[in-house]
Amino acid sequence: MKPKVIVLKTDGSNCEEEMNFAFNLAGAESEIIHINELFAGDKKLKGYQILALPGGFTYGDDVMAGKLLANQLLYKLGKEIKQFTQADKLVLGVCNGFQVLVRTGLLPFGGKPAEDASLIINDNAKFMSQWEGLVIQDSKCVFTVNLAGRQIEYPIAHGEGKFIIKDNDVLERLKENNQIVFKYTGNPNGSVEDIAGVCDQSGKILGLMPHPERFVQKTQHYNWRGQEIETPHGLPIFQNAVNYFKS
Repeated sequence: MKPKVIVLKTDGSNCEEEMNFAFNLAGAESEIIHINELFAGDKKLKGYQILALPGGFTYGDDVMAGKLLANQLLYKLGKEIKQFTQADKLVLGVCNGFQVLVRTGLLPFGGKPAEDASLIINDNAKFMSQWEGLVIQDSKCVFTVNLAGRQIEYPIAHGEGKFIIKDNDVLERLKENNQIVFKYTGNPNGSVEDIAGVCDQSGKILGLMPHPERFVQKTQHYNWRGQEIETPHGLPIFQNAVNYFKS
């Protein structure tokens, strides 16, 4: 069975096409749905197995990045989101999508919105658009099964990507629960412990600032002619999500 994916679009989203393409390439049945269709009841979250929150600048990142969309999910779709995340389903948030997951409290521990962690302005106070090296950590994340230890490259494109935590207890919980999924090799934004992505305690909700959906074909790499790349580094993330529902 092909899992059905809802790639959620709203005002200011700009990476939904790449996300949709990546999931379809990996073998899913993916479609882009505007959030208003969920509000109106024309589409139902319960009809999908994977919820994907793509990058962009939803609602112009007014107030703070991802905050307004997070509020919509909490207060307009709260019941549906809760049912979805409590079922045996997956959630992926990339860049702005990661910010949304943190603002809702779904990451890192499913607590109150932004109680334990946040994503704030980069240390250099600039928007950064470049490729960055990453190391996939040994974690419980469904999206990175059998990928631990791999050194990879993904593009980043963000101004508010610095991952911070409330205190050292939060960091220790992330480590003890194996929830740290990606770390930067160069830490471009000043994130605590070089953290680029984390999952929830179940391993089924993943958020990361870099963009795996922008490297699912070899020719998307900046040095694709000069570097032998057997598998585009982003593709296994989406394949693992699809395979989760085939096992």
